[in-house]
Amino acid sequence: MNTGMLWLDTDQRRTLEEKVTRAAAYYLEKYGRMPELCLVNKRSLAEERTVGAIHVRPVKNMVEHHFLLGFDSAN
Repeated sequence: MNTGMLWLDTDQRRTLEEKVTRAAAYYLEKYGRMPELCLVNKRSLAEERTVGAIHVRPVKNMVEHHFLLGFDSAN
């Protein structure tokens, strides 16, 4: 991902799925299209998975509770 929108959600009552869904809804409202990729901290997610149509990928260099949404630069 070359550019993206950074989202912070520290609410411990929400699940990862809820956090990604809320962030994606805001992204859609702001940019007019749904993101296809969300990068999260490895402590939040052990293995890559899909939430709706969004691929959620754990990475080492993402700060906890932050979500980077956008598009995969490999595509």
